[in-house]
Amino acid sequence: MKFKKVFSIFAMLTLLMIGGNLMSEAKNNDWDKTFPKSDKVNIEKVHFKNRYGIELTGDLYSPKNSEGKLAAIAISGPFGAVKEQASGLYAQTLAERGFITLAFDPSYTGESGGEPRNVASPDINTEDFSAAVDYLSNRKDVNPDKIGILGICGFGGFGLNAAAMDTRIKATVTSTMYDMTRVSANGYFDAMDENARYELRENLNKQRTEDYKNGTYAKAAGLPEKLTGEEPQFVQDYYAYYKTPRGFHKRSINSNGNWTQTSTLALINMPILAYSNEIRNAVLIIHGEKAHSRYFSEDAFKKLKGDNKELYIVEGANHTDLYDNLEKIPFDKIEAFYKEYLK
Repeated sequence: MKFKKVFSIFAMLTLLMIGGNLMSEAKNNDWDKTFPKSDKVNIEKVHFKNRYGIELTGDLYSPKNSEGKLAAIAISGPFGAVKEQASGLYAQTLAERGFITLAFDPSYTGESGGEPRNVASPDINTEDFSAAVDYLSNRKDVNPDKIGILGICGFGGFGLNAAAMDTRIKATVTSTMYDMTRVSANGYFDAMDENARYELRENLNKQRTEDYKNGTYAKAAGLPEKLTGEEPQFVQDYYAYYKTPRGFHKRSINSNGNWTQTSTLALINMPILAYSNEIRNAVLIIHGEKAHSRYFSEDAFKKLKGDNKELYIVEGANHTDLYDNLEKIPFDKIEAFYKEYLK
């Protein structure tokens, strides 16, 4: 009996240990980001609505053991990505450096609401940044007078548009920026003329008719499932991020889906940087020296006015290096900028 009792206790302890290990393993498996988890920050899933009534979902990162009201930064992008990818990496890193950060999925994508899925809108995606500012401004741990935004890739352009509209945004950073309205209307390097643009409009409007008739939304072309080696280098760079374990995420449109074709119509006709010259608060524009998209940032910077604007070119970096390459993303520069203008 004594042996059985000892064995029974040993068996119970063993089961508890196994159960604890399984729970720990399950907890680790809950981490669904494309970057390692930091032990220096707290992470909270949050929800907030934009002025169109769409509920957005974000991951809020805050420094552990922080006290009082902190400066906060809302972060989104790249275009076609989700908060578990580059924006989350930026958010976690900046939270380690003392900020409250909010990486959020834009409307119609990721874990955020909106139907139909995978729609892009220059108006709504700009509004998403202001909705994030609404949310942050009303948190007890955020100083509402010290809120900035950070837009990556296509959300760099939407971020600048938000900064031109929303005076509550005290500091704006764009990283590896795209102007999605310019590239949609003019093609890469402005190679599309008026006739080609008209033909594109004709085709997209025919598609609208078909979409309505069929009750579906046709998909735009996305990244190829396999590379042939003939693709432009920047397509190969995108593939190396979105389609490999480096950056793949099942909810990312660029990894595992497609935008709707007709989203392009609004992007063609609504240039988002029309009033960027009227931004009075601070702006830092960051781009890679070797990025195919560098001209978007350089031209956007030329429109800005005031001595609180800066263009920072990262030596040797291509477009996607600034998604996740910690040796290339200038976090020291970004931290110093926010600490200067969100003080």
